[in-house]
Amino acid sequence: MSLKGKTAIITGSNSGIGLGVARELARAGADVVLNSFTDRDEDHALAAALGSEFGVNARYIKADMSKGEECRALVTQAGRCDILVNNAGIQHVAPVDQFPVEKWDAIIAINLSSAFHTTAAALPMMRKVGWGRVVNIASAHGLTASPFKSAYIAAKHGVVGLTKTVALETAEEPITCNAICPGYVLTPLVEAQIPDQMKVHNMDRETVIREVMLTRQPSKQFATVEQLGGTTVFLCSEAAAQITGTTISVDGGWTAL
Repeated sequence: MSLKGKTAIITGSNSGIGLGVARELARAGADVVLNSFTDRDEDHALAAALGSEFGVNARYIKADMSKGEECRALVTQAGRCDILVNNAGIQHVAPVDQFPVEKWDAIIAINLSSAFHTTAAALPMMRKVGWGRVVNIASAHGLTASPFKSAYIAAKHGVVGLTKTVALETAEEPITCNAICPGYVLTPLVEAQIPDQMKVHNMDRETVIREVMLTRQPSKQFATVEQLGGTTVFLCSEAAAQITGTTISVDGGWTAL
């Protein structure tokens, strides 16, 4: 399918899942706006390379997703938003009674509140052109829980709830809002953890992936950023016009357990 003429904003997209989603949207013909909290030459070069590779307009806009005003300014500065992908997120692991307050506040701000702010800013633009897609990158942890991840799980459950609310508010318009719930995804950050895990557990690569990292993922395979990007493109297609307010799990069967 072609998304030519559409503009997509992807938060937290200078690496990992966000960049993978941006690449698949650009491959489908969408102009893309990359984002993170840094403002380095390599950030802008990354956008330029993406635009050149797929023949689309690609820009990088700095915005700190922990600050509501910058979230909204990202959308305003982009000037147009047909597709909004709320992907930015951080993580911290600690028991509830030891969880640092500043980490809780940052995770809720970046993983949840940012999606509220960007969506609120984007919906008027979508209504103006008579079409829109909001895709929230939630998590298997938006549907289930694990110990020691209270802020992350609270935020991702919140993203799923926000998704449903936005979908109901736009149900009679040509705008949809859905959440993708990945399990473990093979990103550069995860890839970098594998050698350390091999040493800690004295296991080879395949065993540490299957028995340690993917212990809760029945397929025993990572999801890929390309798969998440392809799912996002599908949700932007006409075939998905009546899919709204729901979650799509890309988790190798995790939430089927």
